Amino acid sequence: MTHFTISEPLLLYTFPLEAKEQEKLDAFLLLLEKSGAWKYLNEVRLDSELGRPQINKFRLFSAIVYCFALGKSSLREIEAACYYDLRVVYLIGEDRPSSSTISRFISLLENCITPIFISIVQAIVEEFAISLDTVFLDGSKFEANSNKYKFVWKPTTFHLRLSEKALNLLRLMHLSDDVPKDGIISSKLLTEKLTESQKIDPELIEGGETALKKMRSQLYEYLIKSVEYEEKEAICGPDRNSYYKTDHDATAMCLKEDYYSGLGSQMHAAYNTQIVVCRGIIVFYYLSQDRSDTRTLIPTLEGFKSMYGCYPKRICADAGYGSFANYKYCNTKGIEAFIKYPSWNGERTGRYPAVYEYLEDGTVSCLGGRTGNRVEIPNRHPKTQQSAFYKVENCTNCQFMAYCRRFMKEKEGNERIFEVMPEYVTLKQGARDRLLRPEGIEMRVNRSCQVEGTFGVLKQNMAYTRFRRRKLAKVRLEFALTCLGLNIRKFLKFKKSGKLPTYWKVPEGLEAETFKKPSAKRIANRLKKRKNLQPNEIAKRGYRRKGMR
Repeated sequence: MTHFTISEPLLLYTFPLEAKEQEKLDAFLLLLEKSGAWKYLNEVRLDSELGRPQINKFRLFSAIVYCFALGKSSLREIEAACYYDLRVVYLIGEDRPSSSTISRFISLLENCITPIFISIVQAIVEEFAISLDTVFLDGSKFEANSNKYKFVWKPTTFHLRLSEKALNLLRLMHLSDDVPKDGIISSKLLTEKLTESQKIDPELIEGGETALKKMRSQLYEYLIKSVEYEEKEAICGPDRNSYYKTDHDATAMCLKEDYYSGLGSQMHAAYNTQIVVCRGIIVFYYLSQDRSDTRTLIPTLEGFKSMYGCYPKRICADAGYGSFANYKYCNTKGIEAFIKYPSWNGERTGRYPAVYEYLEDGTVSCLGGRTGNRVEIPNRHPKTQQSAFYKVENCTNCQFMAYCRRFMKEKEGNERIFEVMPEYVTLKQGARDRLLRPEGIEMRVNRSCQVEGTFGVLKQNMAYTRFRRRKLAKVRLEFALTCLGLNIRKFLKFKKSGKLPTYWKVPEGLEAETFKKPSAKRIANRLKKRKNLQPNEIAKRGYRRKGMR
């Protein structure tokens, strides 16, 4: 090996490294050499400290990645490992970097961590001949390194109210001619109006000079507040509604585990992480500020395409990604989407069945078995251009009428109007049929094993539940090193056994799954019980306290 080499100047070690561990470390270094990661490390300029020789950056990188594989991601833990962990000492050699040196080196990896990650993952993929046709996607929220409850909400509503007050004041000052009547008034325009107010004749204002001075003072206060609101809105950006004072890139989110109340109802500073897993290896990662997983599927797959030059043939994800935009995107790109939709579990168990089924002939079939045709309703328009109205008649004696009309104001009637988006319903029903096939059952089982199991290794085995760095770029770098460390961890395990783990395969002759047939009597009884509950009792039933399942 040219770059990731180990030199042993000492004849004897007081505590020699075991031969098995040395073989694992040699395999790890050989992987780094084959991957060509050193090409990108050559661009990193780690200037030596005053009076000290420069640390070997290739050895330092291998030691840092291996520490992340061991679950040691803080600077102090990595520094201590370079002194006391024989495995890390074997990698780092005679160098003993301080925590500040390690921090500076990690910061220098910000611009080259993506190609390094790609090269190492591709080397692992080639080593075990892994096919990237089938991948699994999931996301999780990790808490940011930010102070508690120091979040700032996007002040759009307050800004609109402030603009309304400023407009009324400008009308009293006879300066509202070129001011927009609706929307937000910019601070630049308020500054111009404040300058123009210096030229106003006091005789034109009711109350004279005294009233004019008060109006100028009030307009100045509105200007200061407008500047403050604009600054907060600029930090939030167009796609989110909050940020934290100590980490402007972190967003207020509800985590699954809340160390305050245990209900996941308190806001925390967090980032949304997405990983694409294939055969237990993280082949792509994505970090975002979105509180929902729905909008992260498209950028994640686009990043996968830019990394590997093609889209996966099949992708499996949970109901958090089931949206019209995601289904349509996968259909356009030729990706077979095994993605659940939000109402999947209710339809599968029969507790909340779909109220209609869209048929191939362009009609709908309601839950009671009646057929509905497309109609035009005067003075009523669909919510979207792709939607249309479908009318089902003779609903009086339908046993599912109470369930079908539970969200309608008129609970009784002889007809039912459905607003249907045919394209979305067709894509959703196609995803449902794929998930019910034996192949879909296998995909669902393996998704729980692979991608959710990967997050389990990160959070439980590696004790990684919170970011240690701030700002989006540094957090993305930290998460990339964490994913890389987990891949190295699994690579060494696979290398030792000589084969990849085997996942569940669908047995031959397994029939397709079917949804449980809904019972009108049970649905009616459940609706009656829910009707007698108070809103707080309904909310309590929706919560599951930790450890009370």
